[in-house]
Amino acid sequence: MRILVYGAGVIGANLAADLFASGKDVTLLARGPWADTLEKNGLTVKPAFSLRKRTYPIPIIRELKSDDIYDVIFVVMRFTQLDGVIPALLNNASKNVALIGNDPCAPAYREKLKGKNVLFGFYMAAGHREPDRVVSISLKKITIGQLRDDPANEVLIHSIFDGTKIKAIYQPNMEDYLLCHAAFVTPIGFACYHCDGDLKKISRDKAYLNQIIDANIEGYQAIENAGHEILPASDKDYHSEKYRKLCYRVYRIMCATVIGKVCASDHAMNAVEEMSAVNEGLKRFFDEHGASYPTYRKLEADAQEHLKG
Repeated sequence: MRILVYGAGVIGANLAADLFASGKDVTLLARGPWADTLEKNGLTVKPAFSLRKRTYPIPIIRELKSDDIYDVIFVVMRFTQLDGVIPALLNNASKNVALIGNDPCAPAYREKLKGKNVLFGFYMAAGHREPDRVVSISLKKITIGQLRDDPANEVLIHSIFDGTKIKAIYQPNMEDYLLCHAAFVTPIGFACYHCDGDLKKISRDKAYLNQIIDANIEGYQAIENAGHEILPASDKDYHSEKYRKLCYRVYRIMCATVIGKVCASDHAMNAVEEMSAVNEGLKRFFDEHGASYPTYRKLEADAQEHLKG
């Protein structure tokens, strides 16, 4: 099975490395000086909490040619970059395309890629890129599937990840999963902007941390009121005290330690355009369905200096 990872940022690099380490036939598409580095030295990945690093001699390409066919193309780009790669994907003869990352507008991208078998997914990795390597955390876990009205892809997904150390969770309703994911992470992004990327500033601010949870709950309520499912299933009790206590503990740990920098603020501070676009897409959804989200709006206003309108 031939696999292309289209995009060599932190997430794409980790996905490519994790697949390659398992013996998969992987190619990585990169551009510019970063592609030069990868071609010369290989892809070096250093775990954020380890002194060890590993280099992977993954084949590199700089463009996707029409007749270069893969069994699956993983497009691992920021949400704001997706439109720029659509023409190349449509011009290529490969059938299966998986868009990996934040995307609150999944149905629109399925339409833009009409004629392809479009999957959507989220890979659990985070970190930052340095001139010669990627410093990151990879949980080797992906949630992936299609939109709920599309043909099932469970067999294909199992064939891609079979024999790897990556835990693949098949999700047949990725539209709702990605909506919920956006509603969960965007308030955290606001928090990163509120404290200029230094989450330790709010680690003991109980009122502010609870506002993050309130904004998340407002989003989940709007999604559920619009007839969508709350995913993952473990979040269905989002109104419960148990859910609030768990979120609060996670936020306290995240903000007080380097985990917050690696897993949240690194991305938020370096992907303001993407976070702004996800925010705007989510607000359009809320407004189209008549939702009320005052706490979300307050956090957004506090972060406005960073956000791009």
